Amino acid sequence: MNLEGTEVETIDLRSDTVTKPSREMREAMLEAEVGDDVYGEDPTVLQL
Repeated sequence: MNLEGTEVETIDLRSDTVTKPSREMREAMLEAEVGDDVYGEDPTVLQL
């Protein structure tokens, strides 16, 4: 993949203690499929 000439946006995901989640963000968290990553049951970790 050649990214030459492409503008890349950096997003800092280290910590966010100020932002309040929107209603849509809360709904996404509520509906998210989760599992235990230690036992290989978390679908998001498995996709990564």
